[in-house]
Amino acid sequence: MLKIIDKYILKRYLGTFIVMLLMFIPIGIVIDVSEKVNRMIENKAPFKEIASYYLDFTIYFANLLFPIFLFLSVIWFTSKLANNTEIIAILSSGISFTRFLRPYIIGATIVSVFALIMSVFLVPSASAGYKNFRYTYLIGNGQNEVRDNTDVFRQTSKDEYIFVTSFNEITKTAFNFSMEKFDNDKLKYKLVANRIKWDEKTKKYTLFNYTKRKVGAFGDIIESGEKKDTVFNFDLEDLTPVVYIAETLPLNELHKFIDKEKSRGSSNINVYLVVLYKKYSIPVSAFILTIIAVSVSSMKRRGGMGTNLAIGIVLAFAFVFLDKVFGVLAEKSTAPPLLAVWTPNIVFGILAIYLLRNAKR
Repeated sequence: MLKIIDKYILKRYLGTFIVMLLMFIPIGIVIDVSEKVNRMIENKAPFKEIASYYLDFTIYFANLLFPIFLFLSVIWFTSKLANNTEIIAILSSGISFTRFLRPYIIGATIVSVFALIMSVFLVPSASAGYKNFRYTYLIGNGQNEVRDNTDVFRQTSKDEYIFVTSFNEITKTAFNFSMEKFDNDKLKYKLVANRIKWDEKTKKYTLFNYTKRKVGAFGDIIESGEKKDTVFNFDLEDLTPVVYIAETLPLNELHKFIDKEKSRGSSNINVYLVVLYKKYSIPVSAFILTIIAVSVSSMKRRGGMGTNLAIGIVLAFAFVFLDKVFGVLAEKSTAPPLLAVWTPNIVFGILAIYLLRNAKR
């Protein structure tokens, strides 16, 4: 049963966190609109697509920065409790610091469960919509950012390779498609097409402006045409670039996809594993950051809330910095992805234990 003190702190915990989200997400939307409105008008983006994009943007943005929002919101309202001497009154009444932490842990559990549900069910589709809009309707930096990561070169079987320069998740279309098949390290045939499109109803691919060259011992055979429906032994996900694949797959499909890529010996396997492990590490960070925030802000300082907020901002950005650095390290090097993803939580977990011991004193 929750006591009055538990309900009071838990209400402040969740309320401040929600207010923090409602404050910063609109600011992020306004900044994004101001930067991209000209490009949206230039590319004649429909209002429906823009509205859908900013709904996806909200989910994507909230999931990306929720540890910072949570950390700052806990520091904010806990510092306010300390400045009003409410914490002193609570601890003076005989309540231990560990007991004082109970509603914070309950709040962190609620936020963690919500974050886990979002990352499993909402974030994949929101990430796909967010990135597809940027690729379809935005030019300049937005398009270049996606274009730099959309080239796909993949081995789909022991002797088959495919390549595309870009992929549109909405229309299920890949551009500048080529496929090479080998037999004992000798090229058997090469197929190229301006674009290839997946038809969900017929479960077939359609080639547009294609050319197929069969290599023969006494001469090559060339087949070409404007359009052709055909079947391939690779999946639609094989045409999807790294920027899309892992972030847009639900959890169960992501596990299957990673197992398939491992069997193929994919060079991008670490990228996919980082996305998978972050689905679990980010919710856990809610507990660690909550304990750090309470330990830092529960004491009344001469500088008031400003000092606590300054400390909180430094620690929050240190956490994000470590998370990004070790994430890139796991993707671009031979560092174990599991260790790299969990290193920020391990480092800040040790810091949380140290700060909690000092706060109890």
